[in-house]
Amino acid sequence: MDVRSDRFRDPLSTEYDFIGSIVVRCPGCPKAARVVPLPGAGDSGERMLFRRRRLVCRGCGLSREWRGRLLALPRGTAGPVTDPYFGLPLWLQAETRHGWLWAYDLEHLDLIRRFVQASVRERAPWYEPGPRLTLVARLPAWIKRAKNRDEILRAVARIHASSVAA
Repeated sequence: MDVRSDRFRDPLSTEYDFIGSIVVRCPGCPKAARVVPLPGAGDSGERMLFRRRRLVCRGCGLSREWRGRLLALPRGTAGPVTDPYFGLPLWLQAETRHGWLWAYDLEHLDLIRRFVQASVRERAPWYEPGPRLTLVARLPAWIKRAKNRDEILRAVARIHASSVAA
């Protein structure tokens, strides 16, 4: 039985909407760690992207701070992806025969899953305010193709299973 949702409407989310909490591989142990904004870091009016961050691992207790201004946002899906702040590999990623599928957190992964499984995918009308180059609009063509739907959904399930095990 097919449990696909019929319709997906682009929520106009961008990549920056998912950088509040990034799940990465801890450099000190084999568990997942999080890159989160420092408490009170946004009080000075800084944009979310440039707020000071902290790497926190509950497994080994590792804690590091990022205060720099240099970022390396992911580009493409040809290889494994790292977080923009500490350069650590993302926890939520899997290789497919087309490229790497990745997400910053489970909410990001869920958006990709809902988009891929939908048989009807709606964009916002041209006259509606909001960003035009949304996260969904910027997904690689191989993720958007219906013929790759089953493979992408299997990769999403593998990624989700790895997050539960963490």
